Amino acid sequence: MTIKTLSDAIASLKSEIQEMQVQMKRAGEDREKENKDFQQTVADQRASQKLLQSALNILKSFYEKKAALLQQKQEPAGPPPPPGFKDYTKNKASGGVMGMISQIINDAKAMEAEAIRAEEDAQKAYEDFVKETNNSVETKSKDIANKSEEKAKGEGDLVQANEDKEATLLELEQLSNYNAELHQSCDFIVKNFEIRQTARDEEVEALKQAKAILSGADFNALLQTA
Repeated sequence: MTIKTLSDAIASLKSEIQEMQVQMKRAGEDREKENKDFQQTVADQRASQKLLQSALNILKSFYEKKAALLQQKQEPAGPPPPPGFKDYTKNKASGGVMGMISQIINDAKAMEAEAIRAEEDAQKAYEDFVKETNNSVETKSKDIANKSEEKAKGEGDLVQANEDKEATLLELEQLSNYNAELHQSCDFIVKNFEIRQTARDEEVEALKQAKAILSGADFNALLQTA
């Protein structure tokens, strides 16, 4: 039961490690895709900023030149322009267009900064995940090694126990055979006890007669007595 429990635990740990490795691989693939998207986003925003900044510089230069030309043509103390003509200083078109472009540039910069922060957070989360996963894999691998060693010891103990069991069974079989032989011998003795006892009594009596003869007793009297 101990070996089976350890085997099941080892199999479960190996399965968990395999699943964590799969998850880490998927996380790596997702992180790579996210990083590519981030790089593309930053590249797009920077390209947009560069293009818009160029357009803004061109507009700024154009309106500055136009303003300078109008300033040169304007009379210092002349009468106000007739109805139907707009004063340049009151024309807000240039400021509106350049303001809108500047706002788009600022939005692009903000989007770039947000993308960078999101990328840094995602990268840190991925690195933390990889670190925690590797630590968990290392811990489970050590647990597998310990359980494998314990299992190997248990298997060795089981082999020794089986050998001891076989030796014990062999010894029991030998003792059983010896016991059977003893029973057979005892049964023979019990069964033939009276016969052997009678024979022994006759032997004793014969020895007594022989002793009496050797002591000078009357042999004929002994025969008659017998």
